[in-house]
Amino acid sequence: MRRFRFGAVVRQAASGKAWAAKARQLEESGFDVLLVPDHLVGPRFAPVASLAAAACATSRLRVGTLVFANDFRHPAVLAKEVATLDVLSEGRVEVGLGTGWMASDYAASGLGFEPPGVRVDRLREAVTVLKGLWSEGAFDFEGTHYRISKLDQQPKPVQRPNPRLLLGGGGPQMLRLAAREADVVNIGMRVRADGTGPDGGDGGVEAFLGKLRVAREAAGARYEHLELGTSVMQVGVRKAEETWSAADTRSLDDTPQVLLGTHHDIVDKLRYWRDGHDISYFVLHHERDLKAFTPVVEELAST
Repeated sequence: MRRFRFGAVVRQAASGKAWAAKARQLEESGFDVLLVPDHLVGPRFAPVASLAAAACATSRLRVGTLVFANDFRHPAVLAKEVATLDVLSEGRVEVGLGTGWMASDYAASGLGFEPPGVRVDRLREAVTVLKGLWSEGAFDFEGTHYRISKLDQQPKPVQRPNPRLLLGGGGPQMLRLAAREADVVNIGMRVRADGTGPDGGDGGVEAFLGKLRVAREAAGARYEHLELGTSVMQVGVRKAEETWSAADTRSLDDTPQVLLGTHHDIVDKLRYWRDGHDISYFVLHHERDLKAFTPVVEELAST
């Protein structure tokens, strides 16, 4: 039986002291991971500096991203940043990695926004580069997007063979890549090719179950060692949608991404998805739901 794990996305705070207090609150409430997103626009801290601060303020809490946008950093740069953070946190880093998807990030910064297939192919190479640079000795790689020549980065991560890697998404390409390469597969909604938000036609429980089947089939013998997770978008009672996310969660009511009802309703739903479908890692997407979700975490953590 997979044990429950819980994460929470935290985006910013008024000061370093306030940020540290948020991290300690999560740790004391039984959350396993503090996660930050990675966007160039909007009110969000940058990942590496904020994760280092959160790690310094805590002793057990793991820190990670949901998710680093691969297009924003060369994987050799990211590999060294993550390895350093893993050493400084004494092995508490979890690396969520995605292609980069939000068109406004690219438009505002002048980055080229290439088709999904190109970005996924670049991400696939980046995963190979990251794992290679985190391994012992010098690493060589020559791909379509990246070339590494006898690079032996120091320090190496504390976690061996590498920090825990999360990949996810809603499209079959990303799900297959995640199932074959990651430690954690995060099931989400498919994103529109133009980068304007989640695909509204991709909701519903049947679509969600279909994604689980894709991941299971692609993983093969790896499946027993994978952790399956998803983001929780609504808790308790429905709140207004966040305008920046362009997501309509009403189609997700029957999935584990929406947890409406009483405390017992939510606990029972999470147990159903864990026991019946192997979803055991739940990430709270909005701090506004922290008060409602914390008692659930306190009851289910480590069970």
